[in-house]
Amino acid sequence: MDVSFLGGPQPQRGVGVVAPFDFALDRELWRWVPDEVSLHLTRTPFVPVEVSLDLARLVSEHETLQDAVRALSAVAPEVAAYACTSGSFVGGVAGERAMCAAMTQAGELPSLTTSGALLEALREIGARRVAVVTPYTRSVTDSLEDYLGEAGITVTGRAYLGLTRHIWKVPYRDVVDMAREAVVGSPDALFISCTNLPTYDVIPQLEAELRMPVLSANQVTVWAALREIGAQAVGPYQALLDPAARRGPAGMASSTVADPMASMPPMADPAAHAEPEPEAALAGAASPGPDVDPADGLDPGFGPGIGEGPFLDDSGGPSAM
Repeated sequence: MDVSFLGGPQPQRGVGVVAPFDFALDRELWRWVPDEVSLHLTRTPFVPVEVSLDLARLVSEHETLQDAVRALSAVAPEVAAYACTSGSFVGGVAGERAMCAAMTQAGELPSLTTSGALLEALREIGARRVAVVTPYTRSVTDSLEDYLGEAGITVTGRAYLGLTRHIWKVPYRDVVDMAREAVVGSPDALFISCTNLPTYDVIPQLEAELRMPVLSANQVTVWAALREIGAQAVGPYQALLDPAARRGPAGMASSTVADPMASMPPMADPAAHAEPEPEAALAGAASPGPDVDPADGLDPGFGPGIGEGPFLDDSGGPSAM
C-alpha cells in the first residue's frame, strides 16, 4: 500500500518535565495537554527515602535538576517544568527561584516549578486565602504553609493524610473528604498539593460542590508550562482554565474571583489577614492497597476510601487522637 500521501507527523511543540523518581501519574499530566503539544518526561535518580522533608530536599538538589534538564535538551523542549510540589517549596520562595535559575542555566530555556506555578495560578484567579489539602505528614504540610505565607497567602484551613509512600494510589473519595474538612474560614480557593495525588476528574466536582476555584499540583504545573509557550491547557470546566467557569459555581463564593486583577494589592504581609488555622489530620492510616483504583467512584459517594485505620502522627505511628 502506498502511504506516501500521508506525509509526516504533524509538528509537535515540546514541554520537558522533570519528575521525582516515584512519580506515577504521567497519564494524568497528559490529560491537560492539547494534541499539538508533547510532554517529554524524565525522572530524578532513585533514593531509598520515603516522602518527607528529607526526600523533598534530595530530589530538588540543583545538580540533580540540571542533569535532568540537560537530558531533556536532547529533544529540544520549549520549556522545562519541575513537577514536584514539596521539592519546590521546601526551600521557600527564594529556594524555588534558585531552582528555576539552575534549570534555566542548564538547558538555556524557560523553566518553572509546581510551587512557582501555584503562586502564578493564585494570582491568575485573584486568590489570597486558600484551603490546603495534602497527602503529606504534618511536617511537610507545615512547610507548604510556610511557603505560602512567605508569598503573602493565608492558609485558612488544611487537611492531610500523613502518608509517606504510595500516594498515587489514594482514591478520589479521600481527596474529597479532605477538601470538605479543609474548607473553613472563607477561603478564596482550594489547593490540592502533590503531583503524585490523583485530581483530574475530581476538580470540576469539587468546584461545583464547594463553589470556589480548585487548583491541583498537576493542573497548575501543566497550565503554567503551556502558558509559557503560548498554548492553553484543556480540561472540563475548571476555573483556572476557563474564565467563564469563574463566573459559574466556582465563582460564587468570592467576588474576587470574578475579576481577579481588580483591586488586588501586592502580596506582602500574610499576617495582615491571619487568623486561627484549623486543620483536619485525616491521616488515613495505611497506604492504599495495591488494588485500589484512584478513579473509582466519582458519583455517588466518590467510591471507597482508605481512612479505615488509625490516625498517624509524623513519626508514622498511631497518634493519640
